Amino acid sequence: MTPENVVQYLKDNPDFFEENTELLADLQFSYSQEDKVVSLQERQALAIRDKNKILQDKMLELISFGEENDAIGEKMHRLTIAMLTSLNFKEFVSNLEYSLGEDFAIPNFVIRLWGLNSQHEGCAEFSAVSEDIHAIAESLTQPYCGGHVADAIKELFGESKAHLKSFSMIPLRTTQTIGIMVLASPELERFYADMGTLHLKRLGDLIGATMARYDLEQGTNNTSGAEESDDPNS
Repeated sequence: MTPENVVQYLKDNPDFFEENTELLADLQFSYSQEDKVVSLQERQALAIRDKNKILQDKMLELISFGEENDAIGEKMHRLTIAMLTSLNFKEFVSNLEYSLGEDFAIPNFVIRLWGLNSQHEGCAEFSAVSEDIHAIAESLTQPYCGGHVADAIKELFGESKAHLKSFSMIPLRTTQTIGIMVLASPELERFYADMGTLHLKRLGDLIGATMARYDLEQGTNNTSGAEESDDPNS
């Protein structure tokens, strides 16, 4: 007879222990966690205790995840308010830098933008980039996290690139791809391949929407200026 036969027999005969109550008192089981022998009733109680401990640990883990998500959500809310209240592009960049550094502890980031009406001479964010970076931004369907990025991406960080070990590349889009944002860290596990990217995507969406607003405003101002210059009485 095999253990499977015994298990199947007990399943097929649920009244077995009721009809053999004396057997319950005589059965003893080893309990490896406490290195002792216990009765069936004690073993059942211990099994329930162990199951409750597992459930409790799972519950504490879920609570921890929830608290962490709440904290990130609050930081994203502050960042959103800062973006919405930025009066111009330079203030937008300043608020973004402050938020990423203070709230998210990400001091290393770069943004490169293209294809916009907005013109901000002297702003590094509008510096020309290679076709490789254009292609990378176009290819990203969602933020990338990991330690392997193209040399063209690393070069954006200048001399500090040698100390950076993990990266997150976030495409910036309106109705089309308008740029790329790259976060970087000297910690290898800060941006890893399997990490969640929901908040990173929302950050990219937020920046894209903000840039679309500036682009529209700049385009409107340019149009107004052109109309005024065409007026012979101006």
